[in-house]
Amino acid sequence: MPQAAVRWWETRWFALAAILASCVPLLWPALPPLIDLPAHIGRYHVAEAIARSADLQRHWTYHWALIGNLGVDGIVYALAPLLGVEAAAKWTVVAIPLLTTAALAWLSRESGGRMSPATLAAFPLAYNYAFIFGFVNFALASALAIAALALWIRLGRQHRLVLRAGLFMPISFVLWLAHSFGWGMFGLFAFAAETARLRSNGRSWRAALVGAVLACIPLGGPALLTVATQYSSVVYYQWRAKPGWVASLLRDRWKWFDVASVLAIAFLLYTCLRRPGWRFDPTAGAAALIGLAIFVIFPFTVAAGAYADMRLLGPAVAIALVAVRPPAKWERAVAIGATAFFVIRTVAGTISMLLASQPQQQALEAVPHIPRGAAVLVLAQENCATDWTSRRLAHVSGIALARRDIFETAQWTLAGQQLLRHRHEQAEPYASDPSELVYPLGCAYRPTDPATAIRAFDRRVFTHVWVIGFRPQPALAPDVTLAWSNGMSSIYRVRHDAGLSGSAGQR
Repeated sequence: MPQAAVRWWETRWFALAAILASCVPLLWPALPPLIDLPAHIGRYHVAEAIARSADLQRHWTYHWALIGNLGVDGIVYALAPLLGVEAAAKWTVVAIPLLTTAALAWLSRESGGRMSPATLAAFPLAYNYAFIFGFVNFALASALAIAALALWIRLGRQHRLVLRAGLFMPISFVLWLAHSFGWGMFGLFAFAAETARLRSNGRSWRAALVGAVLACIPLGGPALLTVATQYSSVVYYQWRAKPGWVASLLRDRWKWFDVASVLAIAFLLYTCLRRPGWRFDPTAGAAALIGLAIFVIFPFTVAAGAYADMRLLGPAVAIALVAVRPPAKWERAVAIGATAFFVIRTVAGTISMLLASQPQQQALEAVPHIPRGAAVLVLAQENCATDWTSRRLAHVSGIALARRDIFETAQWTLAGQQLLRHRHEQAEPYASDPSELVYPLGCAYRPTDPATAIRAFDRRVFTHVWVIGFRPQPALAPDVTLAWSNGMSSIYRVRHDAGLSGSAGQR
């Protein structure tokens, strides 16, 4: 029998063009303007350079160990000798949307036999809010988890179950090393997809659930590493935030546009649920359903990782879109609409990234004016956490760490999450994130009051204060005087001969 004609959205050239286009928003900015990324780059530099830098050794320690948060760290560490840390970080991050969209396209083909016309609507979710936030290790693990799910479904459909079990023993460790949440998320996806496969083969619900549990046993090895890792035991729920995370699925810059985009996705998914002839592919649909269910019940903070529930939403919705299978008469319309949605979001994302990079680059003009090896108290102005658009300045000081081997106060040093530790315990409570965050009066969350910080920071530790986003002043205190400013980024020198206020004066 003649094969059915391949539609334009199913061709390899179209998929390749769309996958390549997914990285366009990140190409032009010198530094991908993701909120947390500059601090990560600072950490990558410490890992790569501490052995040969006396300044870094004076401020930091870094001891390699197996933790479930090393995805981009390990890649940048390997590439840094060839490219330098900043370039290695940029191109690794650029590759994440490429990998995410390629994995979604592969999953669409494996789960339904051909690429769904709705798949292009899932591609913009490579830039979901967790990615914009700069959770790059999780974003990498998420892309790998989607690709692993495609392979899991393929081998299951081919009944190559022994081969699948053997392959996924090491794959599960790779996922865990990239980010432990990614490994856990894949385990849920694989369990749901296997249950759906067994049900479609005629198994009872009980037999399908038992069979899926047995099939997932080879994925359990990293559980031993998870148990051995010393995580924070704090578990914190923010039930009221969950509707906001749904609205924030594509949160970037323009609230009306981002929310309208979410509504467009919701309309497509609702149509698939309610209209006759529309259906969800059972394997990908089951994976999406369990992902959405876990988003609802998962806490905000677990194992020292914040925004844990928010991170799961993007991959789950993307897989739900991949699972959409419209009736034949609607396929062309869905393909055109999904492609238009992808193009519009890509153009808007490119503009947003360019706009976001400008204040970051302006703030970084201060870096050459910071002495190498200095200890710098960072105070960065940000919008209220409830505001839609972030200024993306909170962690730019990480670039100064990468370029000047300084001690700066916007790094994370959470047990089980990072291998970086600072050597300045006496600098607390102004030694690590979130002490650098300065929110306006009236914000519900204000970790740092700048007046209190200037009065109380330890003069025995800090040599400079870097104020970002505020108008410069001749002095912040009698012993903290302006050394350089471009209007929005200011470096102040701490005079240690003044014997004035602050911890040093109380010795």
